[in-house]
Amino acid sequence: MQHRFPVPRTATLESESDIELLEQLTFPCVLKPDDKRSVLNGDKDRAVRVNSLADARQRARQMLRTPGGIIAQEWVEGPDSNIYFTLFYRGLGGYVAGIFTGQKIACYPRDVGSTAVCIAAPHLRDTLEPLTLAFAERAGFDGMGSMEFKWDDNRKAFFMIEPTVGRTDWQEEIATLCGVNLPAAAYLHELGLPVRHEQRPTAAAWRATFVDRPPPGFLKAGTKLVDGYFRWDDPLPALKFYCLDHPLRRILRRWNRSRS
Repeated sequence: MQHRFPVPRTATLESESDIELLEQLTFPCVLKPDDKRSVLNGDKDRAVRVNSLADARQRARQMLRTPGGIIAQEWVEGPDSNIYFTLFYRGLGGYVAGIFTGQKIACYPRDVGSTAVCIAAPHLRDTLEPLTLAFAERAGFDGMGSMEFKWDDNRKAFFMIEPTVGRTDWQEEIATLCGVNLPAAAYLHELGLPVRHEQRPTAAAWRATFVDRPPPGFLKAGTKLVDGYFRWDDPLPALKFYCLDHPLRRILRRWNRSRS
């Protein structure tokens, strides 16, 4: 609130003694770990929606039993397709080597999951990119990062809901498909070489797996839906993911759950 960025009301819980801070919030809320590593190693859920103070207290106690704190954030009303993101690489001195704005049109699980399908959102560049870069400037942020926004259907405004710091995002490939290769831009910039982008209105959508489907009406005719793992000229990532890491039967179970 100090810098007047549009953020939902939030509480940081580092121990059980902080659980009473939940009384300051209006429900529903979402609970998230304060360190993504606790999600990747299986200690905590990625995000949990809670609809009441009693529910929030119970889930917060469960999440605080493992190392690390949690963030409690008031829920921003709207479907998954109200979520947008601005990906960027910012070098020393504030030089922006690359920036791209996109839209999530499906998540898995719904409401609190990772990106399932996403597309470019060039019509919101002038709105979201200045906000993202202003946040990075105030934070003294250099490197790879992003800011996630959600349009609130009730308040008719965008809210910043989650930054990514020091790494690429799950859906980063949509930027490359549309002509903004951020890892390449970072590499060239740090070597002191010229960085050139040709951001183009490519009719492309990125999906996490082959079972993920965009909601009806979101993709224009002729849009190419690109799988997160499979390429005809490079099939090994898909073979590892679909056959070894996540056997096909588990992927199909996910597909059945997403349709229910």
